[in-house]
Amino acid sequence: MTIDILTALIAFAFVSSITPGPNNLMLMTSGINYGLTRTLPHMLGVGLGFTAMIFLIGLGLTQIFDAFPIIYKILKVISIIYLSYLAWKIATATPKTTDAGTEITGKPLTFIQAALFQWVNPKAWVMGVSAISTYSAAIEGPHAILIITAVFFLACIPSISVWTILGMQLGRILNNPSKLRAFNIMAAVLLMASLYPVIFS
Repeated sequence: MTIDILTALIAFAFVSSITPGPNNLMLMTSGINYGLTRTLPHMLGVGLGFTAMIFLIGLGLTQIFDAFPIIYKILKVISIIYLSYLAWKIATATPKTTDAGTEITGKPLTFIQAALFQWVNPKAWVMGVSAISTYSAAIEGPHAILIITAVFFLACIPSISVWTILGMQLGRILNNPSKLRAFNIMAAVLLMASLYPVIFS
């Protein structure tokens, strides 16, 4: 593996991880509504769940899907239903004012929920399949999948942290129920918009 290939892989992993998508949008929303501490399980679920997904794709998971195309259709339907459910939960979260400030009803995603979400996340699939198909042959050798997985894990952690911290900072601006409610509705609409390529692919 040359330094040029490794540099290209690192750049691809970082850019694809930090750009907007369902994970980052939901983490920002969670940062706004629940803060960093309560969002940590969600962050770890994204980081470790996506990393595990890339590793399994590298081991040949897509070959099973190619052999049974119905699996793609099932995942597509589940993706649409689950993202719609999450958008509804975000849009209908009810802000309330307490002595401690504006709080939101409901709970952030758990570690398991966030990890499992990767399997119905359209962007995660595109990133994983693209990374393995592009770089596994270029790197070569038995450690190619491990290298790709490690690079994506190292790129993913700071990327999702940036979005969560951004949410926390926005939370200071959205300091009353009406502002928070308006943001949650907007976030829900953007989350539904992320389904466009899935529905029309």
